Formats: sequence, structure tokens, C-alpha cells
Amino acid sequence: MNDEERSRGAGSPANAAASPPRAPFIARWDLDKTYLRTDFDTLRDLVRTAIERPDQKRTVPGAGSLLRELGRAGVETHILSGSPEQLRSRIEQKLRLDGARWASLTLKPNLQNILRLRFRALRGQLGYKLPALLQRRCELADQRDQSGALIREVLLGDDAEADAFVYSLYADVCEGRVTPLELGEVMRLGHAYDDTIVDAIRFASYVEKGPVVERILIHLDRQSSPSDFRIFGDRVVPFYNYLQAAFVLHEDGRIAAHAVLRVAQSLVVAHNFDSVALARSYVDLSRRGHVSGKGIASLAAAYGELAQRRAAGASDLGAMVAELTRLCSDLRPAVSRPHADIDYRALAAGHNRRSKRGR
Repeated sequence: MNDEERSRGAGSPANAAASPPRAPFIARWDLDKTYLRTDFDTLRDLVRTAIERPDQKRTVPGAGSLLRELGRAGVETHILSGSPEQLRSRIEQKLRLDGARWASLTLKPNLQNILRLRFRALRGQLGYKLPALLQRRCELADQRDQSGALIREVLLGDDAEADAFVYSLYADVCEGRVTPLELGEVMRLGHAYDDTIVDAIRFASYVEKGPVVERILIHLDRQSSPSDFRIFGDRVVPFYNYLQAAFVLHEDGRIAAHAVLRVAQSLVVAHNFDSVALARSYVDLSRRGHVSGKGIASLAAAYGELAQRRAAGASDLGAMVAELTRLCSDLRPAVSRPHADIDYRALAAGHNRRSKRGR
């Protein structure tokens, strides 16, 4: 098996059957702290992560359930991780254990970076993730669906690195809001290597321009304040748990109400969430203007079907639906605000200073 086959998830469940030539929606996932509960703040953490068996790797609560629901909905999943290429086999085994489906798995070539003395690339995310995202976009069999509309994407990351920054830059490059000149300047300020800058500009030229990125969902692994992400606009939605991500995707019309309830059910059964925590998750999103209540009626209808089957956790799900139904008339409608211009040059320079302090 060659490198390209491995990067595309050859042998994964997604490849067990022929895929449709065009995908109506794409999800791009980070792994560490977004899907896997990975610690890599110290050398000991890195060693432990490297030697963990697949069955020892822990999934962020609800992440596996949401990933499976996206697969059920026909969403094509591409995984882009800063984990080293040497962990590919263990990561793939872990994903299979979780019942995940994926179309591609891109991992960081850290050994190559070391051999080439590219030490900045070991920790740098901008020079790695942005060209990789643009390349994967270019590699789609078709960047438009059968109706002629651009294939839309949701990006999932976390607050541990620079995901909101990189993902927003990717979105604006795809939309044509960032010129090649500005892209090069931003990447230089972010200390990307010259060849990765050339690659990013080249791949960007092949991207059909338009509003490609629908949502950027950022898992608050470090419990960052959601207000920290206001600079990126409404497209970025910080979330504390994966039920919140499911609520947003449901109101966006990307997953069904039954899928949301199954994510909630996984949190109740496997992670001891109760009805109060479930309902509070929705209310928090509403207060921040990310959901409007328009999906609550369909959640109630889906729960009616689930209750007839006496499913596990049904009482907590029922209490959650009842509370949301009660609050529905008081929820604030989501307000769509104009897309704000983001000063990527300043953000790149600021992120680079933070990275130096972190080291």
C-alpha cells in the first residue's frame, strides 16, 4: 500500500463500498483534543501517547457518536491531525474500534521534518494545516455538487492550538477574501517555510472560490472563554460538549433530530450527563446566538418515537426535550451579522509570540 492510499483511509470502513462521485457535505476533523483526549504538553505525555494501544486511547465524550452520525447522514469525513505519521496504524485501529468512517487521514510528517532540520515545523500548525486543507479541497473529484453548487464544509478543531485561526484563514482563502499576496505575508509572519507557502498559494489557485466553509466548530478543551473567538465572527462556534456541536449541525440542516438524540444518549449512558446538563447545553448556545430554537419541534417529535422503544437514557432525554419545549418561546432568534474582516497578519504575529512563550 502506498502513501497516498494510506492517507485516503484505504482499508477503512469508508472504503468497503464504492463512494458516490460527489459528496453533498464534507466534515474536516482535527484529532488531538478534538476527537481524542490526548495530552502532549510534556515529553512524558508524548511518550505515553506514542506507546498507547488503540483500545487505551480515549475519545472525547460524544465525539465518536457525532462522527458516526455524520457518516449515517452521508457526510464525507476527512481527518487532518498534527499527530505524527508513525502513529497511523494505531490511529486507524482506534477509529475502526469506534466505528468511524473516513475518506482521508492526513498526519504530520515529523520524521521528515527532523531529517530535514525543519524544527519549526514540529510544532507549527499554520505551515502544515493550511496547505493540507487546500490540497484536500483541490483533490475532490468535483468541487461542486450535482446541482452546480459549491460543496460546503464544516471544520472541527479545538482551542489547544491555532485551529480557529487556521480554519478561518482557509475559509476566507476559499471565498476569495484573501489575496495570494496577503496569504504569503500571513504565512511568513507565522514562520511557515518557503516551500509550504508556495504550496499553499498554488493549491489556493485551484480552489473554486465561494462560501465553502459553513461552520467552524471549536471544542473548548482548555475551557477557553467563548468570547476569545468573537474576533473570528459568527462562523466560528466554540462548544463545550459534542451535544452542542450536534445542536448546531441539526439547526443547520446537516443531521437529523434522531442523530442529535443519539449523541445526547451517548452522553447520558456513557458519561453520566443528566437532563439539566443536556438542556443547559442548548441554552448556552442560544445565549451566545448560535441556535434559535427552530429545531426543538423536530427533537420533540423524534423523542416521541424513541420513547416508544424504551431506549436507554430515555427519561433524561425526555426531560431535556420537555425543558427545551418550555423555553422555546423565550429563546432569542439567531442574528446573522455581516462577515467581519479579520486581520490575519496581526493574528499570525500574535500567535507566533504566544507559541514562543509556550515553549
